[in-house]
Amino acid sequence: MRGLIRGGGTAGAGRDLRVDVFRGLALWFIFIDHIPGNLLGELTLRNIAFCDATEAFVLLAGYAAGLAYGAALDRRGWLYGAAALLRRAGTLYVAHIFLFVVFAAQVGYSASLLDSPAYLDELHLDPFREQPYLALLQALLLRYQPAFLDILPLYIALLALLAPALPLLRRPALLLGLSTLLYAAARLLDLNLPNWIDGGWFFNPFAWQLLFVTGAAIGHAPRLPNGQRGPAPAIPFRRDLVAASAAILLIGAGAMLLVHAAPEWLALLPENVGLTLTTIDKSALHPARLVSILALAYLLGHAVPREAAWLRSGPAAPFLLMGQHGLPVFCTGIFLSFLGRLALEQSDRVPMQALVNGGGLLALVAVGAVAAWYRQRDQAEPARAAAPRASGLPSAAPSSTTPAE
Repeated sequence: MRGLIRGGGTAGAGRDLRVDVFRGLALWFIFIDHIPGNLLGELTLRNIAFCDATEAFVLLAGYAAGLAYGAALDRRGWLYGAAALLRRAGTLYVAHIFLFVVFAAQVGYSASLLDSPAYLDELHLDPFREQPYLALLQALLLRYQPAFLDILPLYIALLALLAPALPLLRRPALLLGLSTLLYAAARLLDLNLPNWIDGGWFFNPFAWQLLFVTGAAIGHAPRLPNGQRGPAPAIPFRRDLVAASAAILLIGAGAMLLVHAAPEWLALLPENVGLTLTTIDKSALHPARLVSILALAYLLGHAVPREAAWLRSGPAAPFLLMGQHGLPVFCTGIFLSFLGRLALEQSDRVPMQALVNGGGLLALVAVGAVAAWYRQRDQAEPARAAAPRASGLPSAAPSSTTPAE
């Protein structure tokens, strides 16, 4: 497995293995959280904080975008960087449509085979049953997003929003200021993109962009006068920020414990406090969720050095591999989560729980390994093709089984 991991020996210039490891962990949490009745879901982030794996995924995606596309901006200019961003958005769009078709077929067939139309209603696929052609058109327009299929459209929108703002990575204060204004407008004015079924997108991109942009601003490594890329700006270590971040997370953990384990205690709290705890919305990224994930990121960012040896250890390797190939791993996780649900509905005992969670993790790691192998093969082919030219020999013509790209 170590040979398949990019940066397995060294982090390499510009690569932060912490992002890969924690993104892999977030992808596994998303898989776990999408399975109703999963006992392991009681231990994921959503039960001990105001935020969950989605916030972690978006923040890390923004950090990676700032690192990669900020470098493209500095090296080749805005047009090249924006084009690279939009190309990635196009890849995500194709993956989303493919996932939509597979997921709709999977759930529809299961509902028919098991005579359980409730699956279609619960996962918001009933319009696809009643108006399939219109539903497909709306899905192509990203105006129809069934349950579990709303994260990739959010990611696509966030990349599209970052493209015109890419030069502002060089002026992070201005970028964050404008982003905060858009976030406030989204929450106060209910600014959102239209949804075919019920008003707006579940994940409001005009609100969630603040978390993504924050990650991008932190991840952008500015270009130095000598042409080299400097380190990404680090938020300084301060005891008061550590104390504040820890307090935020402790309050969140206590509140979530109260809500889930002893909801009757909410009646003993002041009315305003109880109302606040029960109205922390996810759709427009409630400030409590935003502050919680930033506090967690601040503590982890300082607790885990970039050069930490355990990031290259055996236990971290599966999550590192998953995080480095997030798109195929995420799509596979959505598909497997529904299979896991079907399995737990047959038996929710410990052996089945272990099979679903352990087997799901192994499958996701396997997908990451396959994706890594294909990437290594694709990167090796140009090097092999260049070798004969470097030695003055004619290069071999591409065969029918290895088409040129």
